[in-house]
Amino acid sequence: MIKADVIIIGSGVAALQLAVHLNEDKNVRLLTKSKLRRSNSYLAQGGIAAAIGVNDHPSKHLTDTLEAGRFHNQLEAAKQIIFEAPSLIQDISGKGNVFDKDSKGELSLGMEGAHREHRIVHSGGDATGKNLSEYLIEKLPPNLKVEEDSFAYELVLNSEGTRCIGVKVKRQDESQEIYYGNHIILASGGCGQLYKYSSNAKTVTGDGIALAYLAGAEIIDMEFIQFHPTLLFVNGDTKGLISEAVRGEGAILVDENGTPIMEGVHPFKDLAPRHIVSQTIHEYVKKGSQVYLDITSIKNFKDRFPQITELCEKHEVDLTKGKIPIVPGSHFLMGGIKTDLIGRTSIPGLYAIGEAACTGLHGANRLASNSLLEGLYQGKKLAEWLNTVQQDPIEIEVPNHKKGCQWSRKLPDIQEIQDLMMERVGIVRSEMSLKKQKKWLEQFKLEEISSLDHYSISELTKIFMLITANLITEAALKRTESRGGHYRIDFPAEDNERWLRKSIIQQQKREMEKRYEQIETALTT
Repeated sequence: MIKADVIIIGSGVAALQLAVHLNEDKNVRLLTKSKLRRSNSYLAQGGIAAAIGVNDHPSKHLTDTLEAGRFHNQLEAAKQIIFEAPSLIQDISGKGNVFDKDSKGELSLGMEGAHREHRIVHSGGDATGKNLSEYLIEKLPPNLKVEEDSFAYELVLNSEGTRCIGVKVKRQDESQEIYYGNHIILASGGCGQLYKYSSNAKTVTGDGIALAYLAGAEIIDMEFIQFHPTLLFVNGDTKGLISEAVRGEGAILVDENGTPIMEGVHPFKDLAPRHIVSQTIHEYVKKGSQVYLDITSIKNFKDRFPQITELCEKHEVDLTKGKIPIVPGSHFLMGGIKTDLIGRTSIPGLYAIGEAACTGLHGANRLASNSLLEGLYQGKKLAEWLNTVQQDPIEIEVPNHKKGCQWSRKLPDIQEIQDLMMERVGIVRSEMSLKKQKKWLEQFKLEEISSLDHYSISELTKIFMLITANLITEAALKRTESRGGHYRIDFPAEDNERWLRKSIIQQQKREMEKRYEQIETALTT
């Protein structure tokens, strides 16, 4: 048994930002299932959106965010985060040489899809996530202890089930430990690895969302999955992300004959919102056509995009030919654990920040480069709140490892989960495909699991993937319209009369009862 004031689960930008801003009189533990530097944040090539240009303004940034989110956004949340973006960037820029600058010493501002202004701040060209993470890692305080290879598998509630007081963890050798704390923070990322094609780190399998759901927390907007249009596609598999900044610099999407595919599809053409670009590419791929990024118009490509160049050369893509083979893949979850802007969930003592959380900023589809921004904002705001809130002592109740009935269902291979999610709950969905997936998931009877203590990390990973896959499938089946990252071929249009400003909440109470609720969002137009 280990006690701490604050326990952080995850090691992305949101987690690191939180750790850096907590007062040093707090005892803080940061648990990560893999290594400190293996996270989606660390892999992020894109930048951070902030309205700091001469002709830009946060109100313009907000307008673009609402448009990309198809007006499903929580207006007040989006407004607060976006209007604070310039100061967040200036604060980091003033303390370290993190971001790229132009010849005049001003921050370089790039363009990305669905933005009307150049407002993307980068670091190292296409190494923003890595450099920002390293900047924060260097500032981690001495009161923080990082514990790698620590797989969180169950949240601990008090005997009344009214407050989260800890988390159970398994080590690589399958030994178990219980961490108790006044504040338990899930910063575990999204669920991109539920899909066959994904830009996400291998560790991003929806664990935090499943943990929160099993504990009885409210989960929201799980049908909204963003599929990034351009993942490097070699020998039938995805090899990594090709940043949207490449299209921002002038690359265009073409078919095998070199014909541009976004002409006439959207006014922004290749820089249209991601769901539109992904769906267009998907149609070409379905017909057996390979789609490429034509980069011939970009001068000094290797200097501008060193990491992408290294990725392509590693997989023997000849950049001198000017074409990079791509395919869409899962990239970001707009939904997640329902929180307020600080990160508080529906369970006292439990918080969620970063991609694991849903503040309402992104709506039905994330505007490019708003994710690192949200992580920086939430991490700082939660730290400021925890630094001032009175810390009531918790009563530690050491639970017995439950014996329960041994669940006897055979778990599927991870590859099978990924293949079926991509096929049935992917870029294009239908009632038939969703019901087929729902029936496949029901065979595992996850509700019969009475204890998680006796499963291996490998088995727990599959269980959490299945739980999260079920949340996505059920929400996608319930929303009978197309909006943002959720596209139903049988309901191809937005249904504003029935669905505008409405969200689906999913919750599993301790007695295993489920509830669904459509809620009006706070957006006003």
